[in-house]
Amino acid sequence: MEKKPFWSGPKKPINSGPRPQRNDRFARSGKKDKDSHAINEQITAREVRLVGDNVDEGVYSIAQAMRIADDQGLDLIEIAPTANPPVCRVMDYQKFQYQQRKRLKEQKAKANKVVVKEIRFGPQTDDHDYEFKLKHAIGFLKEGAKVKSYVFFKGRSILFKEQGEVLLLRFANDLEEYGKVDQMPVLEGKRMTIMISPKKPGAAKKKDAPAQSAPESED
Repeated sequence: MEKKPFWSGPKKPINSGPRPQRNDRFARSGKKDKDSHAINEQITAREVRLVGDNVDEGVYSIAQAMRIADDQGLDLIEIAPTANPPVCRVMDYQKFQYQQRKRLKEQKAKANKVVVKEIRFGPQTDDHDYEFKLKHAIGFLKEGAKVKSYVFFKGRSILFKEQGEVLLLRFANDLEEYGKVDQMPVLEGKRMTIMISPKKPGAAKKKDAPAQSAPESED
């Protein structure tokens, strides 16, 4: 059986075509993703307003704006497309996306964070102290915080638990315009607690407006 000659030369290259282009700012000028900003060649306006720390703010033609971004090795990002003319920023697009995601994450965390403010009463709180704490509770609810109010019974004052319950119910009633009761007064150890959440904007109880009488028709 005849043996084939052994080939020790270089192997045939798998792909001898041109190398793919680097994913630089000129390669990112295709179709933009949903909810993203138009950048570079995606911007269709003839002139734009440039803003930022690294440019002289003002209105430029799109060609001038692209040249300014190109000279700095950065991207031209359309941040306000509905303005006249559209507003653009010169910066690295990946850095811009990172800042946008970070800002959105912080906003979500802030929106989901529940702030609870505590207000303490005694079973025999006087009217002056009550009004002072009521004013603070109204401010907390307007700011979007929950209010956890409780009556603390010290020693033999637990005998006045009915009086403490009446106080908390009065407190909830006085805050009806600004908040809603999540939990009715509950006695836990030496504390009787009530929880009140802020009402959504526009859901506050409106005062009854005087009814307008219909105009009388002339005979």
